[in-house]
Amino acid sequence: MRFLPVSLTTILVELNNLEETLSLFASLEAEPIEGIQDMVPAARTIMIRFQPEAVTAQELVNQIARRDISRPTEVDAKLVEIPVRYDGEDLADVAELTGLAIDEVVRRHTQSTFTVAFCGFAPGFGYLVGGDPALHVPRRKSPRTRIPAGSVALAGEFSGVYPQNSPGGWQIIGTTPLKMWDMARTPPALFQPGYRVRFVDMATQTTSAQKGLASAAKGEQPRPPRIEAGFEVLEAPVPALFQDLGRFGQTGQGVSASGALDQGAFKSANRILGNPVSCPALEIAMGGLVLKAHSSAIIALTGAPCPIEIETSSGALIKAETYQPLRVESGDLVRIGFTARGARSYLAVRGGFKVEPVLGSAATDTLAVVGPEPLVAGAWLSVGAAETRLKPVSLNELPAFVHPDREEEVVLDVVMGPRSDWFTDRGLATLTSQSWTVTPQSNRVGLRLHGDVPLERIDARELPSEGTATGAIQVPHSGQPVLFLADHPLTGGYPVIATIAEYHLDLAGQLPVNAKIRFRPITQFAQLEPAGR
Repeated sequence: MRFLPVSLTTILVELNNLEETLSLFASLEAEPIEGIQDMVPAARTIMIRFQPEAVTAQELVNQIARRDISRPTEVDAKLVEIPVRYDGEDLADVAELTGLAIDEVVRRHTQSTFTVAFCGFAPGFGYLVGGDPALHVPRRKSPRTRIPAGSVALAGEFSGVYPQNSPGGWQIIGTTPLKMWDMARTPPALFQPGYRVRFVDMATQTTSAQKGLASAAKGEQPRPPRIEAGFEVLEAPVPALFQDLGRFGQTGQGVSASGALDQGAFKSANRILGNPVSCPALEIAMGGLVLKAHSSAIIALTGAPCPIEIETSSGALIKAETYQPLRVESGDLVRIGFTARGARSYLAVRGGFKVEPVLGSAATDTLAVVGPEPLVAGAWLSVGAAETRLKPVSLNELPAFVHPDREEEVVLDVVMGPRSDWFTDRGLATLTSQSWTVTPQSNRVGLRLHGDVPLERIDARELPSEGTATGAIQVPHSGQPVLFLADHPLTGGYPVIATIAEYHLDLAGQLPVNAKIRFRPITQFAQLEPAGR
């Protein structure tokens, strides 16, 4: 058992194999350690996020090291049956790779009882283990750009079902009509860590799962009717997104936290108006949003500085400032100009926007496609009634930092690890000695960076999928890193050389395209040792 630093509030526990990982995860679920906020199990690791005010990293390491993982913790696991049409386009290739007849591949797959080891890659995607070893096959040499939802597939020791259309390199052996991820279901993910799974050939049997297919089918939910109090979106060059402080506690379903990229600016927008700091607000990328008010309201804009104009119903034009409460009346147009610095602004309204939470949060996760829909021209924003118990308006909010200009160099502090030892001395020096440019391929998932000298790895070995944290600097084979932001995938298969310190995440979320980054280590990489070892 090794303990590796990820960030100031996250560690990675590395184990010898999947069995030990499942045993430790079950132990921590059965007997939780105070201060653990979230756990992301993977093939041979568990990423643990903790509250440093409740437990230190060293105390956490000491307590975990004392756990007995030699015997799996017994759990009462739910059994899920998956009806499958074994018609996958790679079925013949799998038969050839294994030396088995196609009928024998199907027989061995249906006679296995799998266990959901962990979830990641996409919401509802479970990595299933425990199948017949004869069916262990490599990923495709050339991944597909699109694999249809419901595809049943194999890769290495794992089996799985794609919950949505997505790229992938697994070998497709069949399809299921069941939805792996369905927001009309509670919980939405059909697979949860620890569940047992059996696949049933639809050509030969009828399962309880098949019988429930018709009742599970649901059409689109009707949009709520417009109400008088609110705003109409007239222009949105980049769709605005509802955000809040994030969606926590859903890692078991393969869903990461998401939430506002600049949480300080988000909270300021609500504090200016006297709202609770968790009230949903709009995250506006690069500006350009135009709204029409259909009721009286008080609004505030924070984050990246944008020019604000309010055109009243009488034709008067009022120029306004950010970080100030602004009153608008029914019929007024609110024009938010384009920002010259930073990347994201936050628009809040006194009383809060009325938005239906998804899995307990109003955050829009653009990668997982979870949360309220992005807001385009024609969208309607309902506003809640301003309650008398709202706090007084705050007039002393200011930006936490000067927002970075395009092509300006910004220094970000990093914690080295958890996979710094996968890189050569030259690669480690390159991370901090040169400037990295934010490329146009960047978004809420992450900042794709480019440097003149790529990061050099020790070798090209594969890293089993493991949990990733917001702020992780993941390095693919190209050596050009990706800095993960709030909508990053829950797990990843490339080594993370370092992770942004939490206090610089808001600044990272405000970096525009062409901005420059210089990384400054605040720690030296070293694994954490339990006391007395």
